[in-house]
Amino acid sequence: MSCLSISGQGKLLTVAESSDFKSTSKYDDVMNFIGQLKTSSRLIRVETIAISTEGRGIPLLIIGNPLPKSPLLPEKDDRIVVYIQANIHAGEVEGKEASLMFARDLLSEKNPDLLKHMILLICPNVNPDGNEKINPANRTNQEGPVNGVGVRYNGQFLDLNRDAMKAESPEIRGVIKKVFNEWDPSVFMDCHTTDGSYHVEPVTFTWMVNPAGDNSLIHYMRDKMIPEMSSILLKKYETGNCYYGEFKNMMKPEEGWFYDAADPRYMTNYFGLRNRLGILNENYVHADYKSRVLGCYFLIKSLADYVSANKDEIKNLLREVDAKTIRRGISPSVTDSFAIEYAVRPLPEKVTIKTYEVEPLNDPDVWPPFRRTDRQKDVTVPYYIDFFPEKSVKFPFAYLMKINDQNVADLLIIHGIKLERMSSDANLEVDRFDLSGLEGSSRLNQGHYTNKIKGKFISEKIEFPAGTLVVRTAQPLANLAAYLLEPQSNDGLLTWNFFDRYLVPQWGAGYYQYPVYKVNSPVEMKTIPLN
Repeated sequence: MSCLSISGQGKLLTVAESSDFKSTSKYDDVMNFIGQLKTSSRLIRVETIAISTEGRGIPLLIIGNPLPKSPLLPEKDDRIVVYIQANIHAGEVEGKEASLMFARDLLSEKNPDLLKHMILLICPNVNPDGNEKINPANRTNQEGPVNGVGVRYNGQFLDLNRDAMKAESPEIRGVIKKVFNEWDPSVFMDCHTTDGSYHVEPVTFTWMVNPAGDNSLIHYMRDKMIPEMSSILLKKYETGNCYYGEFKNMMKPEEGWFYDAADPRYMTNYFGLRNRLGILNENYVHADYKSRVLGCYFLIKSLADYVSANKDEIKNLLREVDAKTIRRGISPSVTDSFAIEYAVRPLPEKVTIKTYEVEPLNDPDVWPPFRRTDRQKDVTVPYYIDFFPEKSVKFPFAYLMKINDQNVADLLIIHGIKLERMSSDANLEVDRFDLSGLEGSSRLNQGHYTNKIKGKFISEKIEFPAGTLVVRTAQPLANLAAYLLEPQSNDGLLTWNFFDRYLVPQWGAGYYQYPVYKVNSPVEMKTIPLN
């Protein structure tokens, strides 16, 4: 089925629409639809941000009035950049269809007011290899489309929404390099489908939550942006919605509603570490396919409405946070810290979820051990989403890496982190990390036996030769750099095995020192920039 179907009114239709919401678009359908948009409007152009493992180009739609020829320079263009991403899990297809519908409808307006305030970037099919494996046997727990959906993994059998930090896939490397680094969007929404609890609302969404980012951004989203988007979605677009989560206990929903994915391997949390605003959209798996697509469509509209109305407020907030991050790195105080362990607590205000009563099943071989009834009920419960540090370490002035590992340097550059090399030898007071334990996981995780680390920091003077890699924290991406380089980080390069070869002697017991050192206080270093 081609997505180039035209309605009786001459309107370009997606596969979802033209099939009466029985199918979802394949790769060629998406590309043909985008081609039609380009033919019909001067306000859109398309770039390829990456080539997938199986050889498919990944398109990025760039929409603006006027259409920018290149990424924005803030001093020359005051518009705000918004990035919508869909189909990272190619069985979760609503965002793919909804984002194409939104682009079509926006471009069909004679004077789209939204484009006076924003540049819109859309990647409707970030996992094209997974998308091509459409089969009715995939995700049979969800309500359509009856003709099937794709698979969760990409052509490397990787979950792309666990790849943000290690960035091993061409898809995520493309997003980071060609979207995040080049366009620096202020707001990013990643579209998914739920797998969890029973509720009534067809749309759920929430904010980035990792506490190692700047908390003022989390508080802005939690206290203003997300509640106002929720209100727009309900009142203007008549679409029921709630904050994303699951019941701690479906049999006892009063125990609370929770969200537990705080690590920056997840794209929205990663985006928060970049000092930007990340939104996770999860459309309700048990709502029918049409309701999921339309709900996602109206959520995108609600986001666009909010951002265009609050453009200056958002841009000013992000500028302030970037400046604050740089100031901290210039001269870290004794209280500046980085969270290496965190826990979650409920928000001060409870949330109301429209749910269903369930009945237990007395069969140990059946999961879940209950069935949903048709009896609806509203519950007002604690929302466990406020992540806070339980253990922290000193935030440094700089990180130094003595080993000459081009893979690590290249990865840091891909992330957009500014690197330097020492131009002369230096004897510096640093904290080195002595390992006392390094244990790989018993089961593969995204192709890795991820490490659990034990050890302690020891302060001493060390001679660093010319050529030593320097990562100063007086840069906007300092929180991301710290998360990647701190040895006790739960999602850093040591966790993901990037330094394993340097840590374990080929003969004998014990461990070598972790090859990244912390300079805690400002010090003069002669360096040359790498990027």
